[in-house]
Amino acid sequence: MIRVAAIDCGTNSIRLLIADLHEGPGAPMLRDVERRMEVVRLGQGVDRTGRFAPEALERTGAALRDYARLCAELGVERIRFGATSATRDAQNREDFISDVVSVLGVEPEVITGDEEAALSFAGAVSSLARAPEPHPGPVMVVDIGGGSTEFVVGGTSPDAAVSVDVGSVRLTERLLSAEVPTGVELDAARAEVRARIDEAAEVVPLSRPRTLVGVAGTITTVTAHALRLPTYHPEAIDGAQLTPDQVRASCADLLAATRAERAAMGFMHPGRVDVIGAGALIWSEIVGRVDADVRATGASLSSVVTSEHDILDGLALSLA
Repeated sequence: MIRVAAIDCGTNSIRLLIADLHEGPGAPMLRDVERRMEVVRLGQGVDRTGRFAPEALERTGAALRDYARLCAELGVERIRFGATSATRDAQNREDFISDVVSVLGVEPEVITGDEEAALSFAGAVSSLARAPEPHPGPVMVVDIGGGSTEFVVGGTSPDAAVSVDVGSVRLTERLLSAEVPTGVELDAARAEVRARIDEAAEVVPLSRPRTLVGVAGTITTVTAHALRLPTYHPEAIDGAQLTPDQVRASCADLLAATRAERAAMGFMHPGRVDVIGAGALIWSEIVGRVDADVRATGASLSSVVTSEHDILDGLALSLA
């Protein structure tokens, strides 16, 4: 057994997993010690300016110092730091990388879209394997981030994967207001999301999966709303199964809510209030498209599953 830490730094949030990694004759397994998440909005304005904003770097640096302290206190022996969409896009990413090295003593890896998809798949599939009832394959894992969305399909390992440049922060900054979007804004946003789904479909067969798995904060929040949870409850969300219609109804509710109504939802992280509408629109369009493409083959999706295990778990497992 070895104690490891994985850090996932995306466009909207930075997350930490400290876990005990058990290596043996079979697949490596993780036992969680600590999970943390801070919304730092590192990707603030990157889509428009191509650069990290100084205040975004400052917020992220503060979270990093907290994470470094926790890793030292809990005796972490190995760390892997993955930086995703915003860092891929930022011209001044070297400033961020040097900050991470000085605080944590490890160099962040700027994860490619394809690698991000594969790591999300590994993390999600590791939790599906522990489900009481097996989920029929093939499985498609979708990871909606702040700047990009990953699609990956496979069995025990990925067969096809793609990352496209649409995410909750990017779509909000480009096309949607923080309050209830207008009809014109919604039409433009849906057209953009559908174009990116078409782009993904050129690489990943959307008609193939029999189980659709969603990971990351947008999707767990949509699921919390669908389950009518009074507060955010990871144990209730992880492994939850919804129909496509239930998912899309929850997305529509969140998209139609005012900012004040979203902020008052007990399960809503304050850092997601402004971008959850865009994230819900993306998830609704993906679920609708995958469901329609699967039905067109004469088959059907068995379920839409939400997993609390994603790229963070994939990064930790990769340290085996």
